[in-house]
Amino acid sequence: MLFKNTNATFTAYPAELAKVLNQETAQQSKQWLSSWPLLNPQGTPLWDMTGTAKALGIQSLWIKDESKRSDLGSFKALGAPNALINLILKHFPTLDPEKILLGEYRDQLAEFAVVSATDGNHGRALAAAAQASGCPCTIVIHAQVSQEREDAIAAYGATMVRITGNYDESVEEADRIAKQHGWTVVSDTSYEGYTEIPRDVMQGYGVMAAETVAQLEVMQQAPTHIILQGGVGGLAAGVFSYFWEQDGAHRPTFIVVEPHQADCLYQSAIQGKPASATGTVDSVMAGLACGETSQIAWAFLQPSVDHFALIDDQDAIEAMKQLAHGEHGDTPIVGGESGVAGLALLNQLAKQDQLQEIGINSDSRVLIFNTEGATAPALFQELTGLTAQAIIAKQ
Repeated sequence: MLFKNTNATFTAYPAELAKVLNQETAQQSKQWLSSWPLLNPQGTPLWDMTGTAKALGIQSLWIKDESKRSDLGSFKALGAPNALINLILKHFPTLDPEKILLGEYRDQLAEFAVVSATDGNHGRALAAAAQASGCPCTIVIHAQVSQEREDAIAAYGATMVRITGNYDESVEEADRIAKQHGWTVVSDTSYEGYTEIPRDVMQGYGVMAAETVAQLEVMQQAPTHIILQGGVGGLAAGVFSYFWEQDGAHRPTFIVVEPHQADCLYQSAIQGKPASATGTVDSVMAGLACGETSQIAWAFLQPSVDHFALIDDQDAIEAMKQLAHGEHGDTPIVGGESGVAGLALLNQLAKQDQLQEIGINSDSRVLIFNTEGATAPALFQELTGLTAQAIIAKQ
């Protein structure tokens, strides 16, 4: 399913948006995070998928591979840690931001507690950053979060709280816990009166865009189309804003993809305002199983995303297998359930002869993001028939 957004514009990057997210602050975030030993100091690879591009009938396809960002296994390793650094600096302005995640202020931060709700990856990244800096951390998870994902978060020392409801109810519970104890919520979604921390999370995602731009410049290339996963909208806002600021009115075509049952951004585009998902929100794409649009993210997406699209869980599973087995002679990639959404959309549009509906043709150069690796290893092996280690060995 596709929806063409009539509110999308090809103009210079608006000054009011630049006050919130901008390239300069993204580069600052890149510098602050560079000292954290948990992150890959070289950044992440940009794979040139020439075989898949040929099969799709397009000029080029590149995949930015966030499975290699860190042992955390996803792009979230950039968002929550960046927000935590900014939050700590707000309360302890004399600290050196590049030393916070090195644990050099552990004694000062021993009572500075944070809490968040998560489907998995955001909470894992926050727990790891809190453990590194010395902050106590509590993570709220909902009924659909697997034991495997819970254990992965708990491994970083977080106190775990599981509720019986869904993700949006876990967000409410995290807020209640924070108010009860006087702690701070570090969430990747914004709502009325809560925008500063989600902004800093989104700004961390701009690091991916900064890296990708540098990699493409070396190749003397530029994308005509960029496809990003939906969720609450923070990832898309953080990355699209960087490219929009850089390219202005000549920006690429921006496309957002979501699971059918977690269509909050798709519905927001239809209604012209932040809206809720119409489905169950329960998806194999756990990182995209979000029911409410982030208000601050929507301010960036409404004027810039040209098309909103929906895919089925089975589409994602097929794309996972395709990447894992290195089909069309391309490098095998560890693409998790949410990570492969961009490729899944391209495959489905090609099958239905609909690529032209989002302006993709034989001259198109498409950039997609593998936002996670095997963050639930047992599920990954069940769905692809391979372990992450086996795939990496073939790279």
